[in-house]
Amino acid sequence: MLLILLAVLALAGSSLLMSAFGANTVETRRAQRTQMLLAQATDALTGFAAANGRLPRPAVSATDGREQALPCTSDEQCTGYLPWVALGIPGEDAWGKRLRYSVTPVFTSYDYQPASAAATRTVRQRGADGELRYVAGGPACNAQARCAALVVLSHGKNNYGVSAEGAEQANAGTANEDETVNAAATAHFITRVATSDPNTAGGEFDDQVAWLSLQALYARMRAARTLPN
Repeated sequence: MLLILLAVLALAGSSLLMSAFGANTVETRRAQRTQMLLAQATDALTGFAAANGRLPRPAVSATDGREQALPCTSDEQCTGYLPWVALGIPGEDAWGKRLRYSVTPVFTSYDYQPASAAATRTVRQRGADGELRYVAGGPACNAQARCAALVVLSHGKNNYGVSAEGAEQANAGTANEDETVNAAATAHFITRVATSDPNTAGGEFDDQVAWLSLQALYARMRAARTLPN
């Protein structure tokens, strides 16, 4: 339960997302459910690491939720879909789109030293002033900077994403730069309050982003005695 709470807190950057849906109760509930699904996914990923001594690789495909058989050794290879079968949890958000998953390559293997291994995922939040500021990691990721170990993302109702059947949703937005960044990202992601206003800095936005800090990952693995020495 503690990890679920931590995951929910990590979603603080997207917790105001529901305001974008106003009185649309159905969409509000879907956004809330997706937020909980992201928290569940983050908790399941830490549980996998605690049991196996490493984080899982991305899923084989949008229709095959097993983790990839071959090691992922680059940011591109380690970015794909949440391996929902390997984790034993739902793999899609409340709109029926597959959750995306991006993980630091080194933590998908057993060959790392906790004191020197560097997480490589960052998350920036766009504030009311339109500026982007780091809420996970920083400009340089190293063992001291402690960037995020992984990111899990929902593309939301509009624009981008792939259905559970493998159908890709086209980008219908014309001024959604931040969503476009997330759709192509392999290490660096953006979170912010949702809006349908294309004139807002970064454009319209309904993505939801969750992440796991290296400290939280190590704490769970250390408690399970699966953290390498």
